[in-house]
Amino acid sequence: MVRVTENENVFSILSSEWCTSLSVTGIEYRFVRVPVASCDFSTRLYTYADTPGDYDLQNFTLAEEDIHMKIPLLQRAQALSAQPLNLFASAWSAPAWLKTNGALTGKGSLKGKPGGKEHKTWAQYYIRFLEEYGKYNLSFWGLTSGNEPTAGQMTNYSFQALGFTPETQRDWIALDLGPALHSSSFPKTRLIILDDNRLLLPHWAKVILSDVQAARYVHGIGVHWYLDSLVPPDITLSTTHHLYPEYFLFATEACSGWKPGDRGVRLGSWDRAEDYARDIIQDMNNYVTGWTDWNLALNQDGGPNWVKNFVDSPIIVDPSKDVFYKQPTFYIMAHFSKFLWEGSQRVGVSFSQHTDLEISAYIRPDSSAVFIILNRSEEEVQFEVWDQTLGFLPGSASPHSILTLLWSRR
Repeated sequence: MVRVTENENVFSILSSEWCTSLSVTGIEYRFVRVPVASCDFSTRLYTYADTPGDYDLQNFTLAEEDIHMKIPLLQRAQALSAQPLNLFASAWSAPAWLKTNGALTGKGSLKGKPGGKEHKTWAQYYIRFLEEYGKYNLSFWGLTSGNEPTAGQMTNYSFQALGFTPETQRDWIALDLGPALHSSSFPKTRLIILDDNRLLLPHWAKVILSDVQAARYVHGIGVHWYLDSLVPPDITLSTTHHLYPEYFLFATEACSGWKPGDRGVRLGSWDRAEDYARDIIQDMNNYVTGWTDWNLALNQDGGPNWVKNFVDSPIIVDPSKDVFYKQPTFYIMAHFSKFLWEGSQRVGVSFSQHTDLEISAYIRPDSSAVFIILNRSEEEVQFEVWDQTLGFLPGSASPHSILTLLWSRR
């Protein structure tokens, strides 16, 4: 039985750092996360402003990776897509000379205090990035306030990071990043805070969004899926939504193969596909409006990755044979990206009896209905969906399966 509850706009699901599944015959990704300078899946460490003391960013320059790889790939992806791509940017680290530890990796934060020259330079760094990409006709739907700010507070952290507490992120947004973005040529670019694990909610959101000076510049809250099992989604996601319903929740990073003892690529893994589906359904049923995969394609080792942080991805490439493999996670995500159009609204679902099925339901802009059903059990499950116009619609979910039901409600 389908029961309409609080409607929630769905931006459109699924994206990746690189995006090629875009055409109407593909699975139609809409959102693309673009790293600002290097991340661990780069082949080297770099930023765009490595000249010490260059507070005016006179020597700001895009890297060869941007000019010859990222930008051409994004332009090609946009050409393949029937709809405009929604790009959002995330930075991993400020230039070393702006940081307390003098390095791109490890425990370190910005020198000085919010409102000071280092913080203002880091805010302008974002603006320069948007300007440089704009020269190639690439505009950004949004940007995050920085990838995993808690990572930069960890001792001996191996990857690029920039530490913020919720309080310092709040003040940096209020005094530096927010005003810089508002007064730039990109005042409509959406600013997403946190960009870190959801177990930090609702505290992180409360600190920033309870401050009127910071909150005025913020549009949404980004969450990662790592450690999701430690905290139920209703306590983190739904609670945050009900406290701050005017700010969207957006899942900005996820990947399989990151856990100790279960690292790297597993070709054909259905368990990992089910993990994706379950997390997406949990997120969407708790007011998340989009879900982003970390990498669309990696090699057979789960890289390249300069720090050997090898993980899994929906497409695995064997360059020696010039072939690639579409993983079960690729097809799992298609159930969401292909059928949940931008502007769809999630509706509530009630059950006549206990079920092992995990379900999320939507009404699309053309009034058609979408039901996405995940069965992670060992048994086939028979079910009926009741529609007030069409009556009972029978169905069956095979063991360890996902299916999408689509019907017109006109």
